[in-house]
Amino acid sequence: MHLYGVVNASPDSLNADSLVATPDEALSRAVQLLEDGADGIDLGGQGSTDFATVVDWQTEWARLREMIDDLRVMTVIGALPLERQAAQPLRVDLSIGLDLRDAGASDDLEDTVNYGLVSERITELADETKHVLLERLTTDMADLVLGFDRVEEVTVTVTKLRPPIPLSVSATAVRLIRTRAEAAIPPLHRHEAVVALGSNLGDREGFLRDGVRELGTVTAMSQVFETDAVGGPEGQGAFLNMVVKVETSLDPFAFMRRCQRIEAGALRQRVVHWGPRTLDVDLLFFDDAEIRSEVLTVPHPRINERRFVLAPLSEIAPQRCPSGWEQNLPPETIVPRGPLSI
Repeated sequence: MHLYGVVNASPDSLNADSLVATPDEALSRAVQLLEDGADGIDLGGQGSTDFATVVDWQTEWARLREMIDDLRVMTVIGALPLERQAAQPLRVDLSIGLDLRDAGASDDLEDTVNYGLVSERITELADETKHVLLERLTTDMADLVLGFDRVEEVTVTVTKLRPPIPLSVSATAVRLIRTRAEAAIPPLHRHEAVVALGSNLGDREGFLRDGVRELGTVTAMSQVFETDAVGGPEGQGAFLNMVVKVETSLDPFAFMRRCQRIEAGALRQRVVHWGPRTLDVDLLFFDDAEIRSEVLTVPHPRINERRFVLAPLSEIAPQRCPSGWEQNLPPETIVPRGPLSI
């Protein structure tokens, strides 16, 4: 059985005195509950308080962290002659900061960091080093974790379980919070993805807006064009189409999975080929890469046939449009509707 404590920073039925707590007061109370034996703490507050910040679910996903707790390793560590003679046990705890939204939707190991592999590398590092200070070992472990793709920040706690000092001390520890920039590790390589979005069901502008927000760092955005449906069943409603540029550190296959996740989030179902849909998110270009696989083709194979794609594309990346496309393609009804409000 586990005992959990609840600390609310705003007044409700669980706050005995119905008083508003400051963040520092709430954190202090949480620490006290842990010291009193709680296994975990639910710390929160209502969004009506002055210091509260309301965030959307995408931001909440980004706040989730991958945790590795109580990893036991053996290493030679310490300044005393006795400590230089034999390995001693350490406890390692890791809190890894990375964006887990894609993994939360895809259930694909490639969209996150493999904690098993991280644990193996940390164990190998401890086995191979003979540092004097915990500070040095902790820094090396942080830099190792930051070397994994997707990881932007890590908190490492290394605990010496048997400190050789003649006092009643059960353990000593060092905790380090380190970012990729602080570790002088090159930033994740950035790519340029060009993405087409379209919708002809429901709140079309709303679906486009949500899609653009979830793609990541958008660096350029065409205006919205309204076009008649091309191909597929008759009687479909008109589409709203646009094209955006996105800066991303993902590889093209991971980015494709993000596009599919965004479609699924809009309740897109691939039932009727070229049928009506709440949201279509197509990867047109990824840098200057040419990819031909069973799951992904880049550049998109039908770009040069689609005036409703080339019109918005010409606004943000005219060099990627084929020459003479405006004269060579059959005419379509394409009406510019102005920029999308984000």
